[in-house]
Amino acid sequence: MVFKEAILVTLLVVVLGSQRSEGLSRGSFPKGFVFGTASSSYQYEGAVKEDGRGPTVWDTFAHTFGKVIDLSNADVAVDQYHRFQDDIQLMKDMGMDAYRFSIAWSRIFPNGTGQVNQAGIDHYNKLINALLAKGIEPYVTLYHWDHPQSLQDRYNGWAHRQIIKDYSVYAETCFKEFGDRVKHWITFNEPHTFAIQGYDVGLQAPGRCSILLRLFCRGGNSATEPYLVAHNVLLSHASVADIYRRKYKATQKGSLGIAFDVIWFEPMSNSQDDIDATQRAQDFQLGWFMDPLFFGDYPNSMRTRVGDRLPKFTRAEAATVKGSLDFVGINHYTTFYAKQNSTNIIHILFNDTLSDSGAVTLPFKDFKPIGDRASSIWLYIVPKGMRSLMNYIKNKYNNQPVFITENGMDDANNIFIPMKDALKDEKRIGYHNGYLGNLSAAIREDGCDVRGYFVWSLLDNWEWAAGYTSRFGLYFVDYNDGLKRYPKDSVQWFKNMLNSP
Repeated sequence: MVFKEAILVTLLVVVLGSQRSEGLSRGSFPKGFVFGTASSSYQYEGAVKEDGRGPTVWDTFAHTFGKVIDLSNADVAVDQYHRFQDDIQLMKDMGMDAYRFSIAWSRIFPNGTGQVNQAGIDHYNKLINALLAKGIEPYVTLYHWDHPQSLQDRYNGWAHRQIIKDYSVYAETCFKEFGDRVKHWITFNEPHTFAIQGYDVGLQAPGRCSILLRLFCRGGNSATEPYLVAHNVLLSHASVADIYRRKYKATQKGSLGIAFDVIWFEPMSNSQDDIDATQRAQDFQLGWFMDPLFFGDYPNSMRTRVGDRLPKFTRAEAATVKGSLDFVGINHYTTFYAKQNSTNIIHILFNDTLSDSGAVTLPFKDFKPIGDRASSIWLYIVPKGMRSLMNYIKNKYNNQPVFITENGMDDANNIFIPMKDALKDEKRIGYHNGYLGNLSAAIREDGCDVRGYFVWSLLDNWEWAAGYTSRFGLYFVDYNDGLKRYPKDSVQWFKNMLNSP
């Protein structure tokens, strides 16, 4: 969506009424299509030292000075550990069908391995049972970036193959304890993000990198570690999928997927160089993980450009990885332009995975933004990217079942804006109307097999390195008054849409 179109959508919402769903309803989507909201343990739960929970890499990172923009941490977050019953009622009142949340590995195994922490098992049993009692289906993410700090200390976390075994034991424990009620498992959230942000540029936990003379990181190798991390993630997923299919699927009748972060890319120009660069940008993002899962190896562009730094699958490993997904989770927020990197300066300066693609991705062309911007510097509102991305997945990956596991936009946490004004989130309503409209078209008109949509997020929450500066929630959380929840106008918009036939 171009800038003028984004303004028109916003004006249309204001003129026609912020509570209307602009023609969208349950009937705009197939029967059985799932609507829900999404969260993660570290961003929501709080209670970081309660009931035997062990420290995670994000506890360490957030408590390191200068890593989080507002110097905050998620020790309390939005306190869903204690308030989940009330939050579930908010979902029920809105008409949501499902809730995607993550289990904190360190609540189950405080040290990553060894003795199971029964208090952690008990907590998630209570949460799952409370959801089901309200008719809300749990979609459980096993890993949303917060692995136990002990594993990072012991062997550098995801950069070491030992984590495949430890993660598999953790995952199987969850299958045993919760799989009689949980039918949708997401093994990893955004492996591309934590491989890059955690092990390439060092802007997220565990904060490893070697770029710019390692000014921001104490250790790491940006040219190799992200590829090792991604490789071990794929092997871990394949191991867990094999365990589930051999031992649990027949009785529990569930399915497994991965949630991938995917920016849609449009060529900066019609030149063949920019078109080729756009494909490489997607290869180094989604293809990095999807190609091994569907074709048994990394994209040819990665093999050619990365060379020996890119790990190789054995024949047995490739056979285990290929076909190990039951569905594809897509976290999609925005669209960028892509162009050929015409100089080698970036590669010389950084020598990392981001420069390996030979593509430059930007949200501007000729100094004009690709769409209206949300609060985050990376999030531009381009609804048509949703439809393009769904068709890309349909065509390249044999129309595999897809869930939109995250989609949403943020407002700034501006202390000078009165709450009554912060609750009037017309831009968010326009965002969801545009993205859901394009998703409906992709399903109805293009034949894309999309089965659900999860809003990020139910509540304003702690947004990683952005701390509390960013508000993605449908509900406003008052951080200055006991974390009280207040519905934004988008809550009523979703309620009306979900209750319309």
